[in-house]
Amino acid sequence: MNMKHLFLTTLILAGVTTQAAEVIEADIVIFGGTSGGVAAAVQARRMGKSVVIAEWSRHLGGLTTGGLGATDIGNKGVIGGIAREFYEQIATHYAKPEAWKWEEPKKSAALGSGQERGADPLVAKTGRPTKWTFEPHVAMGIYRKWLADAGVPVYFGQRLASVKKDGARLVEFTTDSGRVFRGKVFIDASYEGDLMAKAGVSYHVGREANATYGETINGIRAQTPKHQFLVDVDPYVKPGQPASGLLPFIQPGDGGKPGDGDKCVQTYNYRLCMTRTKANMIPWERLKPPGYNEKKYELLARLLEAHEKAGKPLRVGALMNPVMMPNDKTDTNNNGAFSTDFIGENYDFPDGDYATRARIEQEHVNYIKGFLYFLATSARVPKALHDEMNSWGLAADEFLDTAHFPAQMYVREARRMISDYVMTEADCRWQRKAADAVGMGAYGMDSHNCQRLVQNGVARNEGDVQVGVAGPYPISYRSIVPKQGQCENLLVPVCLAATHIGYGSIRMEPVFMAMGQSAATAAVMALDAKSPVQKVDYAKLRAKLLADGQVLEWTGPGRVTANNFDPAKLAGVVVDDEQAEMKGDWTRSGAGRSLGVGYLHDGNTDKGAKSATFRPSVASAGEYEIFLIYPVNNNRAGNVPVTVAVEGGAAKTVKVNQKKADTNSAASLGRFRLAAGKTVAITVSNAGTDGYVIADGVQLVPVK
Repeated sequence: MNMKHLFLTTLILAGVTTQAAEVIEADIVIFGGTSGGVAAAVQARRMGKSVVIAEWSRHLGGLTTGGLGATDIGNKGVIGGIAREFYEQIATHYAKPEAWKWEEPKKSAALGSGQERGADPLVAKTGRPTKWTFEPHVAMGIYRKWLADAGVPVYFGQRLASVKKDGARLVEFTTDSGRVFRGKVFIDASYEGDLMAKAGVSYHVGREANATYGETINGIRAQTPKHQFLVDVDPYVKPGQPASGLLPFIQPGDGGKPGDGDKCVQTYNYRLCMTRTKANMIPWERLKPPGYNEKKYELLARLLEAHEKAGKPLRVGALMNPVMMPNDKTDTNNNGAFSTDFIGENYDFPDGDYATRARIEQEHVNYIKGFLYFLATSARVPKALHDEMNSWGLAADEFLDTAHFPAQMYVREARRMISDYVMTEADCRWQRKAADAVGMGAYGMDSHNCQRLVQNGVARNEGDVQVGVAGPYPISYRSIVPKQGQCENLLVPVCLAATHIGYGSIRMEPVFMAMGQSAATAAVMALDAKSPVQKVDYAKLRAKLLADGQVLEWTGPGRVTANNFDPAKLAGVVVDDEQAEMKGDWTRSGAGRSLGVGYLHDGNTDKGAKSATFRPSVASAGEYEIFLIYPVNNNRAGNVPVTVAVEGGAAKTVKVNQKKADTNSAASLGRFRLAAGKTVAITVSNAGTDGYVIADGVQLVPVK
């Protein structure tokens, strides 16, 4: 390896002692030790180039090692290359008997059965996850070994201070430690895009207006049905008195005009690793943050009281989403109206200096610790919730360097590059297709809430979007390189060019690994050809990526896994749950043989408050038999009301027994005459049902 380390030297000049900066040189310099940065480093070393990583924090691996152990991707068939190697090594680790230290997870009424919450289609016969779910320290071990084996040095705490350019070429950057990182090609793999910004590359922060790129679900939302207040909660310090001011964690203003852009950034949180194993548990009482004041959580207290009064008490699973990992641990994410997402408190993070970011990070830590401490200790928490909350705690054998709290904040979105190809809603919906793929996205277009406001005198959240994609789609090479002329030796695989809603689908850790690998491959090719990264021969790049196992195209149907039904191969018109209009808080699961990548279930709760409406349309007039698709199970409801309302005609309600099916995991709802271009509304309700209600899909088959 030809890396030069020019360490601090003492120079005696005219009796004056000075120190020369440490200069670190490599063929490829990576800023950002995220999952994308690690994958980029490994790929560049495999291609024979010297590499160094500079990371501004003290943490390696980003969210993959920071608590996000439940792999988000949408369709795992598009995970290839180095990302696939990572998950295969996860599987190898858990195949060893000694990897299983703690007792098996117990069933919890709050979570539902293992089949319904946090279930994974790739589960060993023991019920233990084998590939896609993992503990943070296991992921960290794999990454550290990869970098050690490859001989890649990592410099932590390297906060970017300045850059030096020669025309359109980046020559070096200096950090506040005084180190100078000099390279031939650079990769910004950070979540924040600091190197990209310092290098003068165009970028955007916040939500674009729908009109900017011809989108429909970007910008300020007119309606936010999910992760919403399901009961009315008074937002004022003195109930009913606006002049008394707003409670903490509520923002002033009306939120803006629907469809317009703004500077709001979807909310951040930390992914908690929790456990119910007493021998491995840190109790919540030990998390009391400095300056804790229970009055700050008045909005949460009122929310709990409103649900109790409505006869719909909240439990742990409604206030956070603990997805089970191996060894009775969790990857716990936000869930519901008031949870671990610190809504509205991250707007200054993307463009903020490092002192500002440190403050925002600490505020997020204190908020979440206060949230957990409140639920565990406050007298205003109902006893059933209090007792259930205290059956959990942080895993004592994780995040040892940061007192068992995750080291990496979940920066879901920060700066996003503006390049010659910006990934948008159109790519996700298969309305256009990039011809220069360097990886694939597959997750739904997903944004967490951006604002918490007062609407019609009550607290409401704004900004959550959960809309499915048409299927796996290509991510353009042009979206990971700057515009022509801005910087010709920089690649940006994480803060890539995408709109807020396009990025909401792309921003998954396996995708970042794929983008990192592709960026490194292109960097080596640009270096060898002595060409700008914008001029890399795509045909050669594609051939190399495919040879290295990357997935660059999807010839199968949309929204499907190997274990599930292929929507494209079913006769007639098929609509999956990802295109349904949902009312109430439904939960996604992957257990059983279903349509697409999984299905939704009602959790067997809030009967009468949840429904799913499918709106298929037909191109040709005629008689159609309509089928409701769902995976059968004995815990399903036997009396699910399904209403078929034909446009311009009468509605018909059928009771479906989801414990069994007529044929092929489907039940016939009857035959209906439909006009061309007219829609039919098929609504699945959980009103009066006696078990889990499933919303998976519908199929309209022409009657010959």
